[in-house]
Amino acid sequence: MPLNIPLRQKLDAGELAAGGWLTLPSTAIAGTIARTPNVCWVLIDAEHGLINDTHLYDLANVVAANGASPIVRVPAEEPWLIKRALDAGAHGLMVPMANSAEIVRGIVRATKYPPVGIRGFGPMFTSATGVLGGGYATAANRDLVISVQIEHPQAVEEIEEICQEGIDVVFIGPFDLALSMGVEFGGEAHEAAIAKILAAAQKHKKVAAMFCLNGEQSAKRFAQGFQMVSVTTDIDTLTSAFAAELTTATGKATEAVMGYST
Repeated sequence: MPLNIPLRQKLDAGELAAGGWLTLPSTAIAGTIARTPNVCWVLIDAEHGLINDTHLYDLANVVAANGASPIVRVPAEEPWLIKRALDAGAHGLMVPMANSAEIVRGIVRATKYPPVGIRGFGPMFTSATGVLGGGYATAANRDLVISVQIEHPQAVEEIEEICQEGIDVVFIGPFDLALSMGVEFGGEAHEAAIAKILAAAQKHKKVAAMFCLNGEQSAKRFAQGFQMVSVTTDIDTLTSAFAAELTTATGKATEAVMGYST
């Protein structure tokens, strides 16, 4: 029996997958994002967000209950962090700084049950995925969505090898990529690296994904060939919408300060 993972269903059907980004440990905000029309996944950010593993079970369940896939970004590729996120009911993972094929190989092993990997068995809190009992291990190895972030020059250099590991999604963190490359965000060298990653993902039949801050950026990346994008974050939506309403109310231009990037 397959796990009930809306993101997996969308990706396997070849459809575009738009998502939202949660940085605040609020089930109310998580549920609001998840039930927004056309959102099929919500990134629960336990790397840079104000979220830790004590929040993961409640956040994963409220996102899943509202029809979207909870995807947890862990702080690092440590197997115990990966295990905790999956055992909380995440439909998948996003792992930052996957800077080499060797690192990605270890990530895959940590997400899979033996004999494929090393994940310990204790799925008593994974109800958000829809399957409990003896069938969970096989379904989890097959259906959970494993994403790795490409945000370093070494990862760009090894992208062909990374795409040949057992991952599902190659996810570009464009801000860290520009910083680590020492190049201008959106400049020629930056966009060339993004194009190289996209081409490798498509060649090896991996999902190409990217972090965006707004609808304009997201539409551009969908048109470029990315299948999965995060459209905006909770904190950026709050700051930009509040600034816009202040401008209307006061007649004075209020510039929104970007609250988040990755």
